[in-house]
Amino acid sequence: MSGQSLLVPGELSPIRSVPASITRPEYVGKPAPAPYTGPEVQDSETVERMRVAGRIAAQAMEEAAKHVSPGVTTDELDRIAHEFMCDHGAYPSTLGYRGFPKSLCASVNEVICHGIPDSTVLRDGDIVNLDVTAYIGGVHGDNNATYLCGDVDEESRLLVERTRESLNRAIKAVKPGRQINVIGRVIESYAKRFGYGVVRDFTGHGINSSFHSGLIVPHYDAEHATTVIQPGMTFTIEPMLTLGTYEYDMWDDGWTVVTKDRKRTAQFEHTLVVTDTGAEILTLP
Repeated sequence: MSGQSLLVPGELSPIRSVPASITRPEYVGKPAPAPYTGPEVQDSETVERMRVAGRIAAQAMEEAAKHVSPGVTTDELDRIAHEFMCDHGAYPSTLGYRGFPKSLCASVNEVICHGIPDSTVLRDGDIVNLDVTAYIGGVHGDNNATYLCGDVDEESRLLVERTRESLNRAIKAVKPGRQINVIGRVIESYAKRFGYGVVRDFTGHGINSSFHSGLIVPHYDAEHATTVIQPGMTFTIEPMLTLGTYEYDMWDDGWTVVTKDRKRTAQFEHTLVVTDTGAEILTLP
């Protein structure tokens, strides 16, 4: 694995503004979102709005990813995604969610998830996950992917490639009538081939008008996850695989989650709607 030094927190830039004309999610300015009490199955009109939100989120992530290179700060990637979403009439869902101060999550190397963009400079050989969610039309679209920065070592490159493949396999496993734990079973069985850890405490989730509806989508083989998949359900799958343990520590910022052994980790995510025969990805650019 790369011999890069471990990450340390950088300096935060001021909170970015969002035009007043853009509708905010209800949780902005509050300590927590209101509990979701609606259905997990969405009607076709809601799904269509989620396609719009998902497309903007995917395009914003793609735009930021074009700038992943040595010498670029994670804050600059946040600026690019923030401006793209605002320019397309969408609110960056993470901004102000439970106090999160930025418009995307940027998780570098040993950061499992929820890295806060700051003055951290990307280095040759880093891997960085960008997690972007857009809110427009009263609904959210959530996606993430891990990108290579410069010349990345083979072990890290394979981790990224196989994490993407684990998501693809999980999406193919989604079928009406199956229990939702089929998703984690597929991911974990694939990850075990390579000796990877599968993060347990951070999961996929239901998503619709609520950023996190309460539906939990584990990425490991969880016997308790017996919810039956139904057509019209909307949720994310976002496996986090590690080169070592799935256990973690959290930084003092209350957000940044790092592997306990500080080995590298990768993640990929799509928002899906269940169809009569499988799943449709809603976060495509």
